[in-house]
Amino acid sequence: MKAFTRLNGLVCPLDRANVDTDAIIPKQFLKSIKRAGFGPYLFDEWRYTDHGEPGMDCTHRPTNADFVLNQSRYAGAQVLLARDNFGCGSSREHAPWAIEDYGFCVMIAPSFADIFFSNSYKNGILPIVASGDVVDRLFRECEATEGYRLDVNLEAQTVTSPSGFSFSFEITPHRKHCLLNGLDEIGLTLMHADEIRSFEAKHKAAQPWL
Repeated sequence: MKAFTRLNGLVCPLDRANVDTDAIIPKQFLKSIKRAGFGPYLFDEWRYTDHGEPGMDCTHRPTNADFVLNQSRYAGAQVLLARDNFGCGSSREHAPWAIEDYGFCVMIAPSFADIFFSNSYKNGILPIVASGDVVDRLFRECEATEGYRLDVNLEAQTVTSPSGFSFSFEITPHRKHCLLNGLDEIGLTLMHADEIRSFEAKHKAAQPWL
């Protein structure tokens, strides 16, 4: 997992509440358990006007010009601005896989669904909870300013807009440590590899029949 320290990223505003995981990555794309390759199908049913299936070449599919991800001013965005209850619905981990694979590193919303919130951290994405007033302001500034970028500083736990507006966000020390050091659950376990090997050797010597 890539370490996250600080990002100055272009913002994409998704002005919809209660976006569920089936909208983020529709069910037909859940056949694969590889973490890569889901980005082209992010928000598939909103992004394209045809029906998507795994393995399709999305470069030639008809797109919905009104959908925000298809607007050229948001091409290459790394910060997703959303509304209440983002990531609700089923607990599929494919949703953060698709978001990360597309290129988003940070999500900002008034609230996130609990399991999706946790899964995002496990996949190196920083979900930031901000008040409704703060999110409203960010939407207004983003829509009024082409090329709108936010500076996200994980160490300081701050987000700063081009206008100089800044706010702080909460994160648990454990999650902050993992993101700053690029550690997922496997990485955390491997930090204790020597101790695990030592325990296994002692366990085998004491109970060789197991």
